[in-house]
Amino acid sequence: MLAAEAASQSVEHIISFCEVLHRELAFYVGCLNLYEELTRKGEEICFPVPHSMEDLTHTFSDLYDISLSLSLPDRIVGNCADMGERMLALITGANHGGKSTFLRSIGQAQLMMECGMFVPAKAFAANITSGIFTHYKREEDSSMERGKLDEELHRMSLIIDEIQPWGMVLFNESFASTNEREGAEIARQILRGLLDENIKVFFVTHMHDLSSSLMKRYGKEILSLCAERRPDGSRSFRLIEGTPLSTSFGEDIYQKVFGEEIEAAEEEAVAEEREMI
Repeated sequence: MLAAEAASQSVEHIISFCEVLHRELAFYVGCLNLYEELTRKGEEICFPVPHSMEDLTHTFSDLYDISLSLSLPDRIVGNCADMGERMLALITGANHGGKSTFLRSIGQAQLMMECGMFVPAKAFAANITSGIFTHYKREEDSSMERGKLDEELHRMSLIIDEIQPWGMVLFNESFASTNEREGAEIARQILRGLLDENIKVFFVTHMHDLSSSLMKRYGKEILSLCAERRPDGSRSFRLIEGTPLSTSFGEDIYQKVFGEEIEAAEEEAVAEEREMI
């Protein structure tokens, strides 16, 4: 009887070990497959340099969004920046200029580094975090249980309950579901609380009231990045360091969508006037 119980326990331990080994090997096999696919495309890959939580740093070269790279046949435009010891990065600029894509690349690289993986960049160094959180805008609640602002604040409350000092939060156009004055004030209060607790923040926003007031308060303590817009209105999908922009250049998208229709309507109106003459 004792021999049977010992054999049964041994079998259970072996099965448990094999299950854990299966999961861990699956992770490493996935890393190998990802590495092979990225190198096949000729994308940049590097092994990051992790720093301790208190040793603040965040610098990278040719950092790109790995999920976007896997979905497109061509190589992806990368971004370079040196955040140093700054705890807040403010990202503004043109619509469809690569801001949300850049934000994803930041989260992906941080997570991959903390998992012991390579990262999608030519070079990458950052301090590890106590946790990575995201606060992205969502569509309105179809069940109508909450309004958009109420839903945003509810998700923010859940993050506050969980986040610890030396954590990281990625915001993508948060608190824009109300008017700009109120949205900017809500964001300011939340950002001040997070920064006071040594929490690193990357914040994508179109609210000029928010970006200008933060620059006045924190100045050089903020890394301000802007989505580049060429003189002809096209996007390079690169982010450059500079003063926060007061416009998202929505007119460019309007012209792209409706430009041909407007031009055709104007030509038709001119033709009608000529016929009347």
